[in-house]
Amino acid sequence: MEVNPPKQEHLLALKVMRLTKPTLFTNIPVTCEEKDLPGDLFNQLMRDDPSTVNGAEILMLGEMLTLPQNFGNIFLGETFSSYISVHNDSNQVVKDILVKADLQTSSQRLNLSASNAAVAELKPDCCIDDVIHHEVKEIGTHILVCAVSYTTQGGEKMYFRKFFKFQVLKPLDVKTKFYNAESDLNSVTDEVFLEAQIQNITTSPMFMEKVSLEPSIMYNVAELNSVNQAGECVTTFGSRAYLQPMDTRQYLYCLKPKKEFAEKAGIIKGVTVIGKLDIVWKTNLGERGRLQTSQLQRMAPGYGDVRLSLEAIPDTVNLEEPFHITCKITNCSERTMDLVLEMCNTNSIHWCGISGRQLGKLHPSSSLCLALTLLSSVQGLQSVSGLRLTDTFLKRTYEYDDIAQVCVVSSAIKVES
Repeated sequence: MEVNPPKQEHLLALKVMRLTKPTLFTNIPVTCEEKDLPGDLFNQLMRDDPSTVNGAEILMLGEMLTLPQNFGNIFLGETFSSYISVHNDSNQVVKDILVKADLQTSSQRLNLSASNAAVAELKPDCCIDDVIHHEVKEIGTHILVCAVSYTTQGGEKMYFRKFFKFQVLKPLDVKTKFYNAESDLNSVTDEVFLEAQIQNITTSPMFMEKVSLEPSIMYNVAELNSVNQAGECVTTFGSRAYLQPMDTRQYLYCLKPKKEFAEKAGIIKGVTVIGKLDIVWKTNLGERGRLQTSQLQRMAPGYGDVRLSLEAIPDTVNLEEPFHITCKITNCSERTMDLVLEMCNTNSIHWCGISGRQLGKLHPSSSLCLALTLLSSVQGLQSVSGLRLTDTFLKRTYEYDDIAQVCVVSSAIKVES
């Protein structure tokens, strides 16, 4: 859409055209049955038509290219290219011609001119040409402001501007989800899984050239979007790398904290920066687009002052037979604790050992492992509960129930490992 001020008689004419790639010509077939009056006439005309594809004349496919007939859509991440031409329509020489092109967005004004130097003179029927490029990084209304200033032979200084308004649309809808996983039950080396859902919200297919995660300096990343088949690495999406309109594709990444940051920071708490997604695609006849998300942030899981986790527990145990589990206790606070362990029996789970024993002092970010013995008096899927940790310094008790579940079977049933 072009919005211009009132016309003024000028010696120079300004033309601005957007540069886009052509599209394939779409043929509209006209056919009939052989028994109809035209017979094979229409089919023969289609076969002779140079714009149709041989052997597929009625499929509306074309071999010819057509030039763009309108401004078209511009999507975020694509490169906006425009051709600017200033032509001397008069019969006199014009001097000191300066052409300036600015792009006005909602937040900034960018100078896109290739050169800000004035042209000394422009003879009749001559022109000044310039091509500007800009990678679009904002959504919304954009205004291309083209200004021309020059001096006539009589020494009069002239100036005029033209405005070209266009909208930048959103090509992709990107949603992210975080999943916390514990690789070795130590929060320093906890894994974080990132799922990225990418939806094509344009009206044409996209060729997904690259979707990668650039991690922050705290993490290493592993992509989980490919599998090995017959010694070859194949994407989980198969051989088709394009995304149809309104289709969605999920990408999965696994992040692990780097050792140096984990050792320096201890247990990672609060909000941490994960990284940003880098998406590259192509549309139509190879038009390239690229988007980078803002830095993705993830809230680290909170464990309170004391974290209790399991390092080893059997899946299946025999009824009324002792079994062993290994627990890890981590001090997540910033103070030293003096802990006492108490074990409380439930209706089905019974602890073996001494309750109320001293575990000693546990410094911040330190851990200790405990081997505990218990048995179950009830068959079925039973929940391990009843552990209590008391900090004698603050007289504060931490309760841990539903720590894990075990399957209890009769001792007459053979338990296979």
